[in-house]
Amino acid sequence: YLGMDMEEFHGRTVHDEDSCQMIPVLPHTAVMLIPGQTLPLQLFRPQEVSMMRNLIQKDRTFAVLAYSDAGDRQAEFGTTAEIYAYREEQEYGIETVKVKAVGRQRFKVHEIRTQADGIRQAKVQILPERILPATLCAVQLSSQSRLHMHTASQPPDKQCKPVQGWWGKYQKRKFHCANLTSWPAWVYSLYDSEILMDRVKRQLHEWDENLKDESLPSNAIDFSYRVAACLPIDDALRIQLLKIGSAIQRLRCELDIMDRCTSLCCKQCQDTEITTKNEIFSLSLYGPMAAYVNPHGYVHETLTVYKANNLTLTGRPSTLQSWFPGYAWTVAQCRTCGSHMGWKFTATKKDMSPSKFWGLTRSAMLPRIPKSEDEDGEEGSRLLCL
Repeated sequence: YLGMDMEEFHGRTVHDEDSCQMIPVLPHTAVMLIPGQTLPLQLFRPQEVSMMRNLIQKDRTFAVLAYSDAGDRQAEFGTTAEIYAYREEQEYGIETVKVKAVGRQRFKVHEIRTQADGIRQAKVQILPERILPATLCAVQLSSQSRLHMHTASQPPDKQCKPVQGWWGKYQKRKFHCANLTSWPAWVYSLYDSEILMDRVKRQLHEWDENLKDESLPSNAIDFSYRVAACLPIDDALRIQLLKIGSAIQRLRCELDIMDRCTSLCCKQCQDTEITTKNEIFSLSLYGPMAAYVNPHGYVHETLTVYKANNLTLTGRPSTLQSWFPGYAWTVAQCRTCGSHMGWKFTATKKDMSPSKFWGLTRSAMLPRIPKSEDEDGEEGSRLLCL
């Protein structure tokens, strides 16, 4: 929907971990960007257009600050974004820039200064990714280390039965060294990246039956970020995932959220149930939720679901600037408080499947996570990653 004739750039900019950098801040953007997540932009303000032109001539990197609440004035964390596609347009004398960027690295904000031209520059520290060793590496014989698979290795094809049988034996013997310790094998399996990734994949397959494992990252770090970007959680939970510096701990939190989140409610009235996690499905290559930008420059992270409840429709269906080709959109509001929740998409042709679905904006939703028996307090049950 942004057009096919955008100028594409190759290569990527990676800053050294723990290094301090001065990076321009993208203004007027209420998106909490996750590394690896695609960010589409339509910029009209002269300040933003000038900033993008300057970035194209340099390293194409800007900062997206992470605000845990819409009322926050200062942000402590954020993500660098790198431009990979760019196009300039002029209509009715107004210069417009269309941009596609991708999240790269997490950072912590040290200081923000405003230049004479109004552009803010942030002094940030690039946060490292802590790669934890194997759970039983301390008790394994170094002479047998060559027999162990690399954690990023892909499981064999199910059609190859001999290799599949060997893989099953490897998985069973993986924690045999636990007999030398005071802890049982299942404790170590809770912190094994391969097992955690397999458990998350099973949850993702429930959302999308046609999902292929080959389309998912094999690296635990990239995989954990891909999952974080498609989870329909509010900013308070997402910023907790963004703060975590270990892929294993991030995957454990994501599993906890996926297991315990039962439904999604209206964020404004907090009581009106909109949909359940059983209705979530994927219509995009990026998963059930992706970022889209409308003609006015507002970015919406939109979750696709088959069914939604307690919503009223406003206006007539329109195909103008539709994010999903072949579908017409209608604005949907919460029946209780009238807040904007997203859109209903209906197919314009009879042979399209699904014939209709709902696109819910993440900023308007709140995940409903029931309390555990040993939990006290409402906030404690929601902010699991604390």
